[in-house]
Amino acid sequence: MTPMTQDTVRPTGPVAPAAGWSLVLPLKPLALAKSRLAPYAGPHRADLALSFALDTVTAALATPDVARVLVVTRDATAGPRLAALGAVVVADEPGGGLNRALAHGASAALALAPRAPLAALSADLPALRPAELARVLGAVPPRGRAFLPDSPGLGTTLLACAPGSPLAPAFGDGSRARHAAGGALELRLADVESVRRDVDTGADLGEALALGVGPHTSALFTRLSLS
Repeated sequence: MTPMTQDTVRPTGPVAPAAGWSLVLPLKPLALAKSRLAPYAGPHRADLALSFALDTVTAALATPDVARVLVVTRDATAGPRLAALGAVVVADEPGGGLNRALAHGASAALALAPRAPLAALSADLPALRPAELARVLGAVPPRGRAFLPDSPGLGTTLLACAPGSPLAPAFGDGSRARHAAGGALELRLADVESVRRDVDTGADLGEALALGVGPHTSALFTRLSLS
């Protein structure tokens, strides 16, 4: 059993603010996204990246207590598609990588709702279930920061902060250790695999398909006969 530390908690019930979450999702230009899927998806890699984002945003917007979803992207194809779902598209991406994009999106979210709790969420969660995301958000403590590790246990798929706390994103390879070292509490929840299963490789995609992907990714697979 993993020993308990001050950076790791096992939530026993919802303690987060009752409503009004702002979620910030980063999305690279589709031509650059999901490069590790190229051996599997070939010319359809950009289509997969878009379908992942569409399913993630659709599920996020259907999650109880989520008031707004912001997507930081400068992709001319993805932006209008995501806006049509109801997302707020933050198009003036600052450059400088993933964490600067998330910090920029967090600033935009705070401008819209300065008193709302805030979370950064991976945009490649095609199996995301609203009920599972609601459980994760409901387990975030009312003060400070918390995060959910990805399925392999090395990265992060969600980083949340209470109103008044900085988001301080440190995503990328090994982000689980960085977020813990930075004082964020690790959320240890069972049965939220759809929130933890991001997709970077063909093996990841196989696991997401086993969980059951959303309508956009499913329709793409049907159309292209990918399997």
